[in-house]
Amino acid sequence: GEGPGQYQGMQGMPSYESAPTAAPVERPASIAQAVKLMYVGAALSLLGIIVTVLMKGAIRDAVEKASEKATTPMTDTQIDAAVTLGVTFAVITGLIGVALWVWMASANGKGRKWARIVATILFVLSVLSILSSLLQHPPALALILNLVMLALGAYILYLLYRPESTQYYEAQSAPRI
Repeated sequence: GEGPGQYQGMQGMPSYESAPTAAPVERPASIAQAVKLMYVGAALSLLGIIVTVLMKGAIRDAVEKASEKATTPMTDTQIDAAVTLGVTFAVITGLIGVALWVWMASANGKGRKWARIVATILFVLSVLSILSSLLQHPPALALILNLVMLALGAYILYLLYRPESTQYYEAQSAPRI
């Protein structure tokens, strides 16, 4: 006889007993390490914000120096506005960076396949941003921080594309029965 919960239909049709659900796949060490390092990236982004605010005087000096070389020098009010705008922009983009690091840590930790792709795209954008900043001769501290972030991002991607990481992404995106 057919037990409760079974489909009692046409011959050859599958029965609809409650199928065993796939056991959750354990997060591999490569993903766990990548997630931890993404939180380090968020902390470094916060450090970058602090460094920018602390370097406000050096930023002002650079703006004044550039203004002196310009055909039409800036007024003190314009210099103040340019420094404030630059620091504000750096703080806002830094906060966005922190949020992106945390978001990527969460999503990649859960094995979301799209998150690995987004992390890769964000890394490429980061590389392009750092390359363009090199043309502006950044202060040594900013350069060191950028290079550390670049190495961190490259290592994180290496971890995200390890074979055991790929298996984890595949398992997490497999349809649940």
